[in-house]
Amino acid sequence: MKRWAISAAVAAPFALAGASALAAGQPEKPSEIVFFLALVVVVVVGRLLGELMQRVGQPAVMGQLLGGLLLGPSVFGALAPEWQHALFAPSEAQKAMLDAVSQLGILMLLLLTGMETDLGLVRRVGRAAASVSVAGVVLPFACGFALGQFLPADMLPHPEARLITSLFLGTALSISSVKIVAMVVREMNFMRRDLGQVLVASAVIDDTIGWIIIAITFSLASHGAVDFASLAKSLLGTAIFLAVSFTIGRRAVFAVIRWSNDHLVSEMPVISVILVLMLGMALITHLIGVHTVLGAFVCGILIGESPILTRQIDEQLRGLILGLFMPVFFALAGLSADLTILENPALLALTLGLIAIATVGKASGAFVGGRFGGLGLRQCVALACGMNARGSTEVIVASIGLSLGMLSQSLFTMIVTMAVATTMAMPPMLRWALHRLPMGDAERQRLEREAFEAKGFVANLERLLLAVDDSANGRVAGRLAGVIAGPRGIPVTVLQLGRERRQSAAGEDDAGEVAKAAAQAESANRADVGPSEEDSRSGTFAVTTRRAATEAKAAVVDEARRGYDLLLIGLDEPVGATGAFHARVARAAAGFDGPVAVLVARGEHLRRPADAALSILVPVTGTEISRWAAEVAVALARGSGRPLRAIHVARAKPDAGAARHASPTRSRPEVILKEVVGLAERSGAELVTAVRVESAPEQAILREARHGRHNLIVMGVNRRPGEVLFFGDVAAAVLASSEASILFVAK
Repeated sequence: MKRWAISAAVAAPFALAGASALAAGQPEKPSEIVFFLALVVVVVVGRLLGELMQRVGQPAVMGQLLGGLLLGPSVFGALAPEWQHALFAPSEAQKAMLDAVSQLGILMLLLLTGMETDLGLVRRVGRAAASVSVAGVVLPFACGFALGQFLPADMLPHPEARLITSLFLGTALSISSVKIVAMVVREMNFMRRDLGQVLVASAVIDDTIGWIIIAITFSLASHGAVDFASLAKSLLGTAIFLAVSFTIGRRAVFAVIRWSNDHLVSEMPVISVILVLMLGMALITHLIGVHTVLGAFVCGILIGESPILTRQIDEQLRGLILGLFMPVFFALAGLSADLTILENPALLALTLGLIAIATVGKASGAFVGGRFGGLGLRQCVALACGMNARGSTEVIVASIGLSLGMLSQSLFTMIVTMAVATTMAMPPMLRWALHRLPMGDAERQRLEREAFEAKGFVANLERLLLAVDDSANGRVAGRLAGVIAGPRGIPVTVLQLGRERRQSAAGEDDAGEVAKAAAQAESANRADVGPSEEDSRSGTFAVTTRRAATEAKAAVVDEARRGYDLLLIGLDEPVGATGAFHARVARAAAGFDGPVAVLVARGEHLRRPADAALSILVPVTGTEISRWAAEVAVALARGSGRPLRAIHVARAKPDAGAARHASPTRSRPEVILKEVVGLAERSGAELVTAVRVESAPEQAILREARHGRHNLIVMGVNRRPGEVLFFGDVAAAVLASSEASILFVAK
């Protein structure tokens, strides 16, 4: 298979070039056929070589870049210059078509880089990451800048603009590639390790600093010399742009994405909105005199933090960028490099010197920064190895410098060669360094906690749909939704199924109930945990209200297509005269394919839905759905600031007789309850556990609720097939006899 892939990669350009030569008779006139053939060749060769690189432990982007080098003057042009010129015509009109795709590719790649930027991770390891990043940028930047100052004049495209070229060289030597670093760290299963987080966070800060420097350097290059007035304008404009983007702009981006996802009915509207936002912010940065890449990068950060960005939308956008724009851009970057210049001994020596300066400068900076950040010797060695990968970031910087005329063709080729060399050397070096790092007790405990939470139900909720009417039951459901969603900033959509309220506009009271409960739960959450433990999405909570225009099932189906992880139902008189769920509740639940929570409010919750206390009882059985219910109960208990009681009912044997209250075998109940105890401890909720032996589990649950004066039972149940909503005999018995409110969590 590998042999066929290599053969295809080598043969593809020659086979297609022969056909393209027929269309190249008039070089002054651009040809769409040649353009399409060139795209086919660069995508096919880039993907095949990217596949090959990944199979030998290298990043795929290196294969795409090497594909461009093979297709360029270094190999294809040297072997068959006429065919190479026919496929990649040197005419300005023909090159402009590919350049347009390449320029859009730069923006798309920066959008993707921004979307992958985890600001929460940067905040968690801020001190060490900032120290590593600052030292790792300053030292190599100084080396690159000094190199630019001492380069021979014939190496510079514009000797009078040596300062700008030096700035580009300094930036090119100082930035690390987030994608390459994250790829190797993830492959080594180090992404959640302490050092892995510092590595990725440092690369994120590197990238951010680098794009700001590039944006300002672009402004200087546009004026051809240092103009302090224009420099001050660019710096001030950049500062204002960043400040507005991460305050007003952040909320505006969230609102636009949410609105398009919730109101537009055409296919993939969010993708179009994201592209418009990216281009709009790129144009804004252009208008303030800095490069468009800064706008695309910042837009990507804001979009990546959006609570409405579902996995499906992220995958669709990522597929477009990785499938087309990435191989095209890096192949074209490789096409612009001419490795034949390295036949010149002086240029070869200069290139090797550039690689040495880049490696020593970056490694030394990262090592020193790590020591200042309080890291150990082995950790600093790993940082020095990991931060040396330039990869895609370096090539983008060099391409910008070449397009602005601030880098000569020779300098561009040298930088690309350095990017390839440092990137391909980094994975084996980092793997060697990471294998030598022991794991401390504190780090092991944190990893165990995170692995435990990664399996969680509530922790993975991204959007919550609340189907309610104007009843007390609906208001209690809204209150519970707010308590669950508030601490993590989970957006909630209130779907009104019922009559207009007399005292307010449709849904106003329900949305207010959700928001009020969310605010109270978030306050309780912030009081219980330290700043470093707070969820990064906290503070982005939003409530959207809609009134159903159709019956319950159709309304839920129509709304659910917008993407939700849980449906919470709170309707008036949810239980009919027969003791079964009302048909309206069943229809609403039938319209949702995912997990469903059904509330049956009783007692004081019906009398005082807004402020009645929550005294929660959760039966646990060790099943997955029981764990889901326990997570919901823990979230409600923590958000309401009240203790929680978990009960496990061990079935008594038929011949137990008077031994009903004898102690059961302890192993299984203890294991089941231990999991709930772990949930509560990690969430900061107060928990009391109990084990009961009973031949009828529903009797034990009801008795525990009465004796403990619990007013809310949270039960994990399974939906049984059929038109009637039925959760099993135990749930039906509790529903029929319980005086407390019940929240059924079902899958």
